[in-house]
Amino acid sequence: MNQNYLKLKNLLRELFQLDQPDLDFGLYRVMHAKSDEVTQFLDKDLLPQVDSAFRQYKTADKADLEKELAKAIDQATTLGADPESLPKVKELRVKLANDSVNVGQLENDVYDHLFSFFRRYYSEGDFLAKRVYKPGVYAIPYEGEEVTLHWANKDQYYIKTSEYLRDYTFRLNPGDDKNPMRVHFKLADVAEGEHGNVKAAEDKDRVFILVNATNTTEFIAEDAGPQGPELNISFEYRPATLNDWPKDVRGGKSKPPSQKDLISIAVKRLLSVTDTNLKSWIEELAKRHVTVAEEEADYSRIEAHLRRYTARNTFDYFIHKDLGGFLRRELDFYIKNEVMHLDDVENESAPRVEQYLSKIKVIRKIAGKIIDFLAQLEDFQKKLWLKKKFVIETQYCIILGAIPEEFYPEIAANKAQRDEWVKLFAIDELKSTGSSLLEAGKPGYSVPLKTDFLKAHPTLVLDTQHFDANFTAKVIGSIGDIDEQTDGVLFHADNFQALLTMQTRFREAIKFIYIDPPYNTAATEIIYKNEYKHSSWLSLIQNRIENSYELIQDDGVICVAIDDAEGARLQITLDRIIGPENRLGNIVVIHNPGGRHDDKFIATAHEYCFFYGKNVAETETYYLPLDEENIASFKHEDDDGAFRTREFRRSGNNSSRESRPKMFYPLLVKSGEITLIQENEYYMLYDERSKKFDDIHLESLRKKYSKLGFEFILPVDASGVLRVWRWTPSTLTTRATEVFADNKNGAGDIIIKVKDRLGNKPGLKPKSVFNKSKYTAALGTNLLKSILGYSNLFSYPKSIFTVEDC
Repeated sequence: MNQNYLKLKNLLRELFQLDQPDLDFGLYRVMHAKSDEVTQFLDKDLLPQVDSAFRQYKTADKADLEKELAKAIDQATTLGADPESLPKVKELRVKLANDSVNVGQLENDVYDHLFSFFRRYYSEGDFLAKRVYKPGVYAIPYEGEEVTLHWANKDQYYIKTSEYLRDYTFRLNPGDDKNPMRVHFKLADVAEGEHGNVKAAEDKDRVFILVNATNTTEFIAEDAGPQGPELNISFEYRPATLNDWPKDVRGGKSKPPSQKDLISIAVKRLLSVTDTNLKSWIEELAKRHVTVAEEEADYSRIEAHLRRYTARNTFDYFIHKDLGGFLRRELDFYIKNEVMHLDDVENESAPRVEQYLSKIKVIRKIAGKIIDFLAQLEDFQKKLWLKKKFVIETQYCIILGAIPEEFYPEIAANKAQRDEWVKLFAIDELKSTGSSLLEAGKPGYSVPLKTDFLKAHPTLVLDTQHFDANFTAKVIGSIGDIDEQTDGVLFHADNFQALLTMQTRFREAIKFIYIDPPYNTAATEIIYKNEYKHSSWLSLIQNRIENSYELIQDDGVICVAIDDAEGARLQITLDRIIGPENRLGNIVVIHNPGGRHDDKFIATAHEYCFFYGKNVAETETYYLPLDEENIASFKHEDDDGAFRTREFRRSGNNSSRESRPKMFYPLLVKSGEITLIQENEYYMLYDERSKKFDDIHLESLRKKYSKLGFEFILPVDASGVLRVWRWTPSTLTTRATEVFADNKNGAGDIIIKVKDRLGNKPGLKPKSVFNKSKYTAALGTNLLKSILGYSNLFSYPKSIFTVEDC
């Protein structure tokens, strides 16, 4: 059998997931239904199709022509003739030189190119953009943008591991529908940790551990199934401890077992089960695993599945948005760069060029069929992923004051609700006597609760999950328009799926969206099997930002919190999705004033909030309302309203006379009155053509007006640097009553001041830095602890003021 063909066939079996015929859940069930069709293509169609494509060249097969030539030479030699003088030999030599085809090499080239193409783009279950232009050089799609950002998973949906965590099923007899011998890996317990969107804390990685029980039936048991007996094997998903080592080796260990160690421990425990009722199961599980190449591995079937089970929950994965289109584009690129060489076309004879083009056609035709198969499977997964999910449960949290009192007896008698109130609100401390928590005259806590207690505490929150559907329906029905009275909606779901579910009900209805994604630092890292850390994170963000953007109103705002780990990439991605023209600005939040001292060079004390809107170009300049402290500073008042004063001289950036020459001029003060120099004298102060000031003319003006009894005032700062005034002379003329001379600096110097009126203030611009103590992250932790009585429920809670002020 052609080895290149076998190599390609084994790769395609992996691509089509036919190397896992025993798996019996999710997409694998669809694959089993398609397996006959795919197997027919691989085993019966692929080889004959390639063979028939080159059959037209069989008459010119190089190997056959060489045999015929050798035979002719042998015959001539036997007859004593010179072989090279014979017309037959000459004819065969010409054919070999110009027309011969190495059909076997052509077929090998086809298989080899098909293998190279699909191996290049396929990696451990995903298709990645690896467009090789030449060795060591990649080409990326570019459409002429000024700046573009490309990443490996750009055209894919990011799927979190929580989709796989729940169940894993395989068949020990995949070809036997009557007795498939199904085996289920099930989670008996999941400790709060790294699953779904919750990542494990440092040194507390969660691992899969066979339930640690002395009783066999607690971790392995046979149950009746619809198609015969089924075997359930139970696992825990939690941090490992030293106690998870077997007793005979535990004493010599200083660290808990790794996932690899735990697989070996589980295999040993499972295969040592002696229960006679499970004998046939154990014998099948102990058999050698058969690889995709149909070779026996050096490990058992149970170990092979444990490896798959643990690996699939260690990494996140992707679904391609348009796998068919992507692979067809990449195939054309591959053929142009890897298969088609212009030198071969230019320098060869017409028959050879024809053969060459035939090879390209065959590669394209066969690859196209494979792509069609793969696209069907990927598109099916995409449809499942994008399909709006069923809402499996809806519950309500309602304050008692909104519920008619006729329901109070049943509420008071509900133990689960009472226990929740004790846990969340410590209502058991509300005693009738001796408690400062209880207002005088109110009824105290009791078991069961009394209706008078409920009436006395109308802000207690009832949770309908503790009541049956009939009771909940009656309560909701008694309230009236539930949508009108709902203050908030909480979705408990994968965030991508929640955003899809929201599209119809909340499309263009949301005023403000605050997104706090994983920052992709060591503590919240996106873990993907190819170590495409940043690429995976960008795909996660892109898909979710696109869905979020559809929800905001025309005057709505999206705010994304982030730090330096992904800040630069996030900014470009947000610009790409929402548009740089809709960028409102960024705020730096000082959330850790002491700095993060585990940083190698600079102790990080900040993070960011990126703000974007819709149709920002059409939005007027935005101001925050003046706060009380600001309003209080306008403490003076005259007939035109409240005002505060500030120096008429500018300071800071762009305040030098060189930067604003038209705002540099002297003011004349006599008896507290301010006047201007003559207009023609003002224009002589600065020559616009030479860009120079005439200080000689300025000095002559000073002497002139000093003799007339005027104070000659220039905008000079404390260091003697010549600055500028806030207004031009023409503006000062129209607003002369707003500027006055003040000599209250303690030195008798005249200070020119201007009235800054409250009525002229449209508001405050939001500042680009949040640097008050109320933004520190510790406030979030302390607030949760004060409410719940314990901390560490959330790894990185924000200060409530950070979110509120955003």
